[in-house]
Amino acid sequence: MPADPIDLLRVAVAGDAGLPAEFDESRPLAAAVAFGRLLRRAELDVSVDSVAAFAEALGVVGLDRRNPAYWSGRATLVRRPEDLDAYDRAFAAFWSEVAPPGPGAPARAEVALALDDDDEAPDVDGGDGGDDDSDPALTMAVRFSAAEALRDKDFAACTLDERDELHRAMARLRVGGATRRSRRRVAARRPEGRPDLRATVRAALRTEGEAVQPRWRVPADKPRRLVLLVDVSASMEPYARALIRFAHAAVVGRRRVEAFTLGTRLTRVTRQLGWRDPDGAIAAAADSVPDWSGGTRLGDGLRRFNDRWGAPGMARGAVVVLLSDGWDRGDPAVLAEQMARLHRVAHRVVWVNPLKAAPGYVPLAQGMAAALPYVDAFVEGHSLASIEHVAEVIAA
Repeated sequence: MPADPIDLLRVAVAGDAGLPAEFDESRPLAAAVAFGRLLRRAELDVSVDSVAAFAEALGVVGLDRRNPAYWSGRATLVRRPEDLDAYDRAFAAFWSEVAPPGPGAPARAEVALALDDDDEAPDVDGGDGGDDDSDPALTMAVRFSAAEALRDKDFAACTLDERDELHRAMARLRVGGATRRSRRRVAARRPEGRPDLRATVRAALRTEGEAVQPRWRVPADKPRRLVLLVDVSASMEPYARALIRFAHAAVVGRRRVEAFTLGTRLTRVTRQLGWRDPDGAIAAAADSVPDWSGGTRLGDGLRRFNDRWGAPGMARGAVVVLLSDGWDRGDPAVLAEQMARLHRVAHRVVWVNPLKAAPGYVPLAQGMAAALPYVDAFVEGHSLASIEHVAEVIAA
């Protein structure tokens, strides 16, 4: 047996037998070998070199602090993004004292499992799958994702802890965008568009003047502007903060995004939502909105938006998303007139209504009924799953 500890580790990981006796006095090496075998049972592609690097990292950070051990293993043992879920489950099973770090950490359910020294998979059903003298230190914990269980739950029915969990999950949401043709042209990969004479001549200089491969240029695509108008009136109180979280994810996740709040007045909050810290951005936006949880005058707010920003250029060719329940104390005729103006200049108008998910919902509110003829897409916005669908509708 080689004397070097890393060489001992390589032999142990590659072999099928139990851990060598030399590993009893070096707990990080033994833990790295056992965890590497567990990942292999989970069908992860874990090389011996990766386990060796993990063992070296554990020798530095130790086993008593869970977070450094988690990130050391994630940096050395995970090669593909699609393996992250399997790695998190395996890590939760092997280190059962503290939940994995990071937003959206899965909740924990304790299940006793025996981890044998050989390469046979543990009996997860609790049957007679091995010896009864298993090491208590290797008892596993199986986890389930709380965010996954909450995806379809209405924001209004969530507890404070559940809302925090959903807000953390929403912070990771990526909002794409529809594209439009640009006047700028880029090189084409196939013969299409216009011939690029300059690039063709430049390429011909390398082939003694023969234009062996003619070059072409096609119009480039650029993202359309996205405009978000979030209703923060009293009737939207159960949903306003979640929808502002969605607006923050859109502002920090892509370019050409503008965000406003609607209540008794119109407030631009793009700069406040541009902070990377979600909690700081939401707090800054709430401080800048004087009519939060107040009344609703959607028609007047839209008229101010159309006069100052929308018609002059911000809404032209853009995807405009209104997030509101449609309750309006103003004149419905004013709202209908301003929605017609907005629809004429925008590329698409999307209305997100949290109340649409209610069984038997009918848009009887005067404001909602007045706006619907000028809406291209009318979708729900009451849960994490529906917000993810909103992101898909925006990118369509």
